[in-house]
Amino acid sequence: MAHHDLAGGDFLAGRGLLDMKAGLAAGLSVCADFAGEAKPSGNLLFIAVPDEENNSAGARKAARMLPEICEERDLDLIAAINLDAIADDGDGSKGRVIALGTVGKLLPTAFVVGVPTHSGFPLNGLNAAAIAAAIAARLEWAPELTEEGGSAPGTPPSLLGIRDGKTGYDVTTPRVAYASFNVLSYRRTPTEVLDRFDKLCAEAASRLLQELQSRVSATTGQVDTARSVPVHRYETLIERLGQPERAQLEAVAASIAAGDLALPEKCRLITEQAWELSRLTGPAIVTGFGSIPYLPTNLSELPAAARLRAAAVTVAAEAMARHGSAVGCTDYFAGISDMSFLGEAEESSLDIVARNTPAWKDSVRWPPRRALANIPTINIGPWGRDYHTPLERLHVGYAFEVLPQLVRDICRKLLG
Repeated sequence: MAHHDLAGGDFLAGRGLLDMKAGLAAGLSVCADFAGEAKPSGNLLFIAVPDEENNSAGARKAARMLPEICEERDLDLIAAINLDAIADDGDGSKGRVIALGTVGKLLPTAFVVGVPTHSGFPLNGLNAAAIAAAIAARLEWAPELTEEGGSAPGTPPSLLGIRDGKTGYDVTTPRVAYASFNVLSYRRTPTEVLDRFDKLCAEAASRLLQELQSRVSATTGQVDTARSVPVHRYETLIERLGQPERAQLEAVAASIAAGDLALPEKCRLITEQAWELSRLTGPAIVTGFGSIPYLPTNLSELPAAARLRAAAVTVAAEAMARHGSAVGCTDYFAGISDMSFLGEAEESSLDIVARNTPAWKDSVRWPPRRALANIPTINIGPWGRDYHTPLERLHVGYAFEVLPQLVRDICRKLLG
């Protein structure tokens, strides 16, 4: 397909061209035209931010700075247009769209504590890795965590990482294990996601205990295994700690934050330390979150959002007649994007994520309040294929001709 695309002349190859240089170029083109108008009817603010795929540090900072910028320059923010790229391996109809919202993404985690024993006597303990594996099997593609996105089918959850706590080989069964999962949402809050996640973890552990008991009962008779595996949230684990233990945990968390580990690994290590300080005994499961939350956004019923929706729908409907290209509207942008920090999201949802993300204070460093811009936001971006690969390529006609016109048309309708 790549050879056919490039030989035909409709696509231009280049790493970063689709994601994100073409979108930035479209925004700059619109700003340049707008600046040349004799009597502009309003203002355009162009914001370029780094690190979308590294905890979105740029967008999170920009969202918090916007009120100050607007106050300094006497601006009223009425809408935002994100310019993120869209991949389409078909005829381009899925790429030529205006997205009226964005999907949300969370990384719920399960820190599992077992009862270690010599592997020659496995019935004397409970393997933490086996519990984690049971959770992974139950959570993979679980319909309970699959939410439909408007007219599109939902994306099911999937395991992103699983490991035990061993640092080397020995013949003792794993004492702890850790699993993290990708969960997408369209309207569900982090509270709803974590509630469902907790129930599925408890169910998976219960089923495993029943299965293990049935296996040994048929051959060796009754075995004295755990009757249940309690599920704790990270925040309830912290509530059990006294002031000296909390101070010790904060010191450890600060030390871990100073390293170069990935955020989920930092959360794993801090959770393990909190468990040790709690003096609880296994088996148990501690749930929480292991990464930056990307909240879903939806255009509200407020006047500014309704006006943006109407402008987007009208511009899409007129695109064929005005610009020779069919353009549609879709409910959600399918990937994580800066819309989660600029758009209309439920900011109160950040509180439960902050309380249950072990590395939040020292590694995330993001206040759970006044953290989002809360502006009506849509996405109009270039389309192409195979971004993040050597075959990344951009559809030239849409990116350089149609896309700037669409952005320009919406700006004029909003400011006119």
